[in-house]
Amino acid sequence: MSEAVDAAVVGGGLVGSAIAWGLAKEGASVALLDEGDVAFRAARGNFGLVWVQGKGADMPAYAHWTLRSSELWPQMASALATATGVDVALRQPGGLIFCLSDEELEERGALITRMHNQSGDIGTRIIDRAELRAMVPGISDRVVGAAYCPKDGHANPLATLRALQQAFLALGGSYRPNRTVDRIDAAPHDFTLHCGAAQVRCRTLVIAAGLGSARLAPMVGLDMPVTPLRGQIMVTERMRPFLEYATHTVRQTAEGSVMLGDSHEDVGFDLGTSAEVMQEIAARNLMALPKLADATVVRVWSALRVMTPDGHPIYAQSERFPGAFSATCHSGVTLAGAHALALAPAILAGELPPSFDSFSPRRFHAQAA
Repeated sequence: MSEAVDAAVVGGGLVGSAIAWGLAKEGASVALLDEGDVAFRAARGNFGLVWVQGKGADMPAYAHWTLRSSELWPQMASALATATGVDVALRQPGGLIFCLSDEELEERGALITRMHNQSGDIGTRIIDRAELRAMVPGISDRVVGAAYCPKDGHANPLATLRALQQAFLALGGSYRPNRTVDRIDAAPHDFTLHCGAAQVRCRTLVIAAGLGSARLAPMVGLDMPVTPLRGQIMVTERMRPFLEYATHTVRQTAEGSVMLGDSHEDVGFDLGTSAEVMQEIAARNLMALPKLADATVVRVWSALRVMTPDGHPIYAQSERFPGAFSATCHSGVTLAGAHALALAPAILAGELPPSFDSFSPRRFHAQAA
């Protein structure tokens, strides 16, 4: 009931699994502690976007981090396929944000200009209706234009989670499901995690437990002020391919089904669904893609995003207990490449890069002051 490893990761979702695989890939012995299906696992409802445009407005470090992850995704997807045979269905043809009025198009253009001035050019641009119609022949006349970013794409979030965990096991990782961490005894580079009668001891600890991080982080001198934000999704029957590009509210999966979403509801830990919100989701997407009127909806569900006060990620190392790290974001799919192939090596080396200062939770205290 007791084990000792180089590193332990608390949280078996997309964030924790990507980091755990990355640590094991670097040669560390790693235990991945997963609360199991009782957790509010965001991967269950993740829309599956590998999304760059619009990420990091007013925080250039986040824009650059997102771009880096998009560029690392093909390497990660290839490595996972080689190790497990699982196709995570990565597609990176670019992404679109449809604008249904001149006002929306002007606002989107202003955001692109602002982000260009803050973070440099990542390729996002406004396209007119004629160019958009050539890219998406079924687009409605209601759409006046769109924002397009060639770096955007999408993947299957559940296949990605499965592949990360299988690849982690293939490297000798220790996966411990149904393990709720009750207490953490902490000293610098020396942590003992108590999970009922079981114990795990490690020199490096990563708190990546999503909404559960708010409870665990203070045990090791970290601050992770995360709250839930509900999103609802509907999925249709399989349709003939008609939408190659990802969009922020609708995407066609590799299997042919169509996912529609993008609700943002501050309802606490309520995992319910509502006909009213589903009607709003359907109405806006039908305005853009009339072809959807012929589709049959086969499932609806909701999940809880993991949100920080400003919506940007948190990464930090504990000052009181060095060796303990925090990692949280609401973009578990988008950032999986960077978490596995860039963040994990930095954690194992014992020091986050200086560019990560922007992600410290100290920013919230500065904003409050």
